[in-house]
Amino acid sequence: MQGNTGRWMSRLLGVWLGVLMGVGCGQPTVEPGEHARLGAPLWASPSRARLSASENHSLALRPDGTVWAAGANFAGQLGDGTTSNRSVAVPVQGLSGAVAVAAGELHSLAVRHDGTVWAWGDNSYGALGDGTGSNHRVPVQAQGLSGVVAVAAGSYYSLAVRSDGTVWAWGYNAAGQLGDGTTSERFAPVRVQGLSGVVAVAANYHHSLAVRSDGTVWAWGDNSSGQLGDGTTSAHFVPVQVQGLSEVVAVAAGPLYSLAVRSDGTVWAWGSNAHGGLGDGVGSNSLVPVQVQGLSGVVTVAAGLNHLLAVRHDGTVWAWGANYYGQLGDGTTSWRRVPVPVQGLSGVVAVAAGYHHSLAVRSDSTVWAWGDNSSGQLGNGGVPTYSTTAIRSLL
Repeated sequence: MQGNTGRWMSRLLGVWLGVLMGVGCGQPTVEPGEHARLGAPLWASPSRARLSASENHSLALRPDGTVWAAGANFAGQLGDGTTSNRSVAVPVQGLSGAVAVAAGELHSLAVRHDGTVWAWGDNSYGALGDGTGSNHRVPVQAQGLSGVVAVAAGSYYSLAVRSDGTVWAWGYNAAGQLGDGTTSERFAPVRVQGLSGVVAVAANYHHSLAVRSDGTVWAWGDNSSGQLGDGTTSAHFVPVQVQGLSEVVAVAAGPLYSLAVRSDGTVWAWGSNAHGGLGDGVGSNSLVPVQVQGLSGVVTVAAGLNHLLAVRHDGTVWAWGANYYGQLGDGTTSWRRVPVPVQGLSGVVAVAAGYHHSLAVRSDSTVWAWGDNSSGQLGNGGVPTYSTTAIRSLL
């Protein structure tokens, strides 16, 4: 038993270090064979891009601490000072020393090595956290936050984890997704109630997830499809524990479903299964976690609008769910209710999923992309308009 506990604590330390070294959409990047020194500066990450994707835009964190963006930009979510779409990656203006990024529906977030949070894009509901409702085409600092180590971005709202294990939230809150016990919009960060020891967060439409250091998962916000995993469809304005999950090391949130990776490398899903997102081969929703079929040795996951991605320890990527634009990367546009391998990719260390597009970074720091490219979100110049297999991105 002592040996199992030791392995669990070692794996959990890996997750925490992955959070410190930069994640997208609140999904920890746990990389096989990766090691880091305790006390190393937050920007001392390996020479690998870190990725995040949302509706129709993509973000990449480069090893030099700069952030690059491609895709839709009508709310200024690319951070280049314009509202012009970009099919070739452009640098986010005035941002250096970044260690983590997250892409929301129409806004973007970054954590700098000094623990501050910077945001840009749509601010209609306060998702930028600067105390105003004004959009910003270049980064502005979120108010009152320090010691931040991870961020996640949903639809018009944002989450941040501080080094003390507390979670803070701001923006849209109609379903209680900020976790402060209310449904009031917040234009500056407020603390999520009742959570401590948090090491990772995830967000999407109107619900939020957190992993605590004890390996439990907590959820709050909209629960209309059972995406909170507490066995009900009742919304919760403060966190509730997801049933039946332990030793969780990573989470991801889709619009109406959720995912978790356990320390044994299995993947579990709950909520809506309308597009096969639960990966269990059937079409029924589940109010509690069910195991995704045929996956083992998984180290991280990502969730798009109706499709999902997983990276295995051998560097392969697996995908399932909807496939209108080839976002599963298997060379077809056929939906898959159980995981299939993404074609032609190896040595992958991180993935991100937008509405209908997917991104991966390999151990050689190259970024690859597939799926919808109608707004240039694949970052390769905008051709073709969609791809059913992975192509090299310029992110």
